[in-house]
Amino acid sequence: QVRLVESGGGLVQTGGSLRLSCAASGSIASFNLMGWYRQPPGKQRELVATITGGGSTNYADSVKGRFTISRDNAKNTVYLQMNSLKPEDTAVYYCYVDVFTMFMTRLNRWGQGTQVTVSS
Repeated sequence: QVRLVESGGGLVQTGGSLRLSCAASGSIASFNLMGWYRQPPGKQRELVATITGGGSTNYADSVKGRFTISRDNAKNTVYLQMNSLKPEDTAVYYCYVDVFTMFMTRLNRWGQGTQVTVSS
């Protein structure tokens, strides 16, 4: 079984920074894709950033130059460094992983979500 634990959300002022973490545990052999999505109030969930197993990154236009996705293979953890935060970044942020397990099974999981609120 694979489980995810998110942390790092909170309340921050405009222009501030936060670092989200998503730690994966279980019988994980490799990560095919790791990413962050967010759901603003009253809106659909949207992509924020992803990183592939090969290290390629993809960002939503709205966060390019401000957010950075990274990973620590030893800790099975993906991070989202968020700088120059804006009120428009306010949302529940969800971690997503697509993994290949030690049991030769490909699985995907969503984190529980963490609230990020940026005050104006």
